[in-house]
Amino acid sequence: MTESVAASGLASFAWLLLALPAFGAAVLLLAGKRADKWGHLLGCATIIAAFGYGLALFFTTLGQGPEERTSDLHLFDWIPVGALDVEFGLRIDPLSLTFVLLITGVGSLIHIYSIGYMAHEEGRRKFFAYLNLFVSAMLLLVLGNGFVTLYFGWEGVGLASYLLIGWYQYKPEAASAAKKAFLMNRVGDLGLAIAIFIMFKELGTTTYSEVFARVDELSSGSILAITLLLLLGACGKSGQFPLQAWLPDAMAGPTPVSALIHAATMVTAGVYLIARSNPLYNLSADGRLVVMIIGGVTLLIGCIIGCAYDDFKKVLAYSTVSQIGYMILAVGLGPVGYALGIMHLLTHGFFKAGLFLGAGSVMHGMNDEGNIRRMGGLAKYMPVTFATWALGYLALIGIPPFSGFFSKDAIIAAAFGEPGWRGYVFGGVALLGAALTAFYMTRLLILVFLGKPRWKELKTSEDGREYHPHESPWSMKIPMIVLAVGSVGAGFFLENGERLAGWLEPTLGPLQETHGVLDHTMVAILSVGLSLVGVALAFLLFGRKPQPTARPLRVSFPVRAARADLYGNALNEALFARPGTWLTRALVFVDNKGVDGLVNGTAALLGGSSGRLRRLQTGFVRSYALSMLLGAICVLGALLMVRFS
Repeated sequence: MTESVAASGLASFAWLLLALPAFGAAVLLLAGKRADKWGHLLGCATIIAAFGYGLALFFTTLGQGPEERTSDLHLFDWIPVGALDVEFGLRIDPLSLTFVLLITGVGSLIHIYSIGYMAHEEGRRKFFAYLNLFVSAMLLLVLGNGFVTLYFGWEGVGLASYLLIGWYQYKPEAASAAKKAFLMNRVGDLGLAIAIFIMFKELGTTTYSEVFARVDELSSGSILAITLLLLLGACGKSGQFPLQAWLPDAMAGPTPVSALIHAATMVTAGVYLIARSNPLYNLSADGRLVVMIIGGVTLLIGCIIGCAYDDFKKVLAYSTVSQIGYMILAVGLGPVGYALGIMHLLTHGFFKAGLFLGAGSVMHGMNDEGNIRRMGGLAKYMPVTFATWALGYLALIGIPPFSGFFSKDAIIAAAFGEPGWRGYVFGGVALLGAALTAFYMTRLLILVFLGKPRWKELKTSEDGREYHPHESPWSMKIPMIVLAVGSVGAGFFLENGERLAGWLEPTLGPLQETHGVLDHTMVAILSVGLSLVGVALAFLLFGRKPQPTARPLRVSFPVRAARADLYGNALNEALFARPGTWLTRALVFVDNKGVDGLVNGTAALLGGSSGRLRRLQTGFVRSYALSMLLGAICVLGALLMVRFS
């Protein structure tokens, strides 16, 4: 890893990347309804300006030598408390700049798309404020120069995503999805926080430069604990097993949110965290193995469930879960796969954001209908949407020369390069995922864009709205076209001559060659061949005859299990939610009847006894005289008993 230097020149103003969208969010939130007419323009302008600055910073850094590409910008001392001295600073290096371009570039397109998509939404300026807030927090996450700064951005992203997922707060499913995402992410956040505490306890620092320079001082047990806890944080934010259940439900938010948060940026934060922490993972083979297992398991879970869903955006959500599984598997491979995981992250950012925006365009033209069984034949009515979506589809299923072919096949080949049983297991899982991806995405293509227009039979949606499919406005089509171009050419550009691997080398180290049981050519043949088998099977099952508009109820057990999210939610309910509820009720009972009962009972006892004693204080002299007489008789009686005993 290259040593960092003090930021200078254009890099000394890197704080503008955070400040521009944060300024936009603040203005839009404070300006009130007066900003409704122009708020969307300000929201777009701040992100486009940040992208322009990020682009200039990227080319400036690219023109420097590899040893000069890593710099730290100290802004101020943030938390000087005892031995803990956390500075607020930024790290400008190839990895952070790669994410800056992805976040601001794709983010700019999604902001522009939102102008048309949210045109008739009340309080639209607030939506753009939340988008700006999210981008600012995400940029802090990837630009922070230490784990505490990263954690601050990490939590900011969680807050912004909660606000955006719950945008339609009047819908119970949206409010529930926002809470579910927020709470499930807290589990991962706790893991990340504990990992940071261990780093500080063992090393006395949390900044990247100092932690990574002193990793040799950590015991093997501490390194394993830190890597597993960091992985837990990654699982929460990136929707990986066992914390993946929140991501499909998050589709209740507006489609631009799904594209920005659940395709291109936030859900890739876990991949960034592991790649950024590569000096720690390089020293823990067991930690990397667990990362690979999580990636492989999640990859299959997403593919299997995606085959059975009928909700347009939820199929894409499970596709995202699966594709991030590929990325997690890649970074778990270590120096062989860090750059490959980042490459797939970048290509995925193009084609998956394009697929989500295409889904939004379809739903916009179909009066918010999201059930793919109520669609069909829409290619005729939405030619631009269909063409751009089809290019993203070809990239996702890995057909050459589209971008997904280069990035996904490189990961599969690297997985086969693992020694012993690992190569066969992880390589086989990755190949199976390629076939399943082609199957469920082709099913989606057929049911939405091809075949008989089933919506004509229905005429209205389930809530009574008529169907009038139409193409979206240009503010929505232009971003889809740009992303479609990226879906075609990004993979070849990044892979050719190992451009991306060479660019990332100062941060991730050199890309190591693999020599597995299958060479790259054979992997490419198998991957494309299995993808074509998946395509053919989907056409065989869904393309030969008209499909029913209602979901078939009599299905096999695997289909029922996939429709039930492989019983993941039921398992979470049985293992955590219900026991947690029972424990909470038991604690409430103990608190109310035990702790509070003791305190309140003591007070009641004292109050009751004092009330009875108070009756003796009548205020009459005769009562007191009688009491004195009785007292004297008692004393006299006691003395006589003692005298004659």
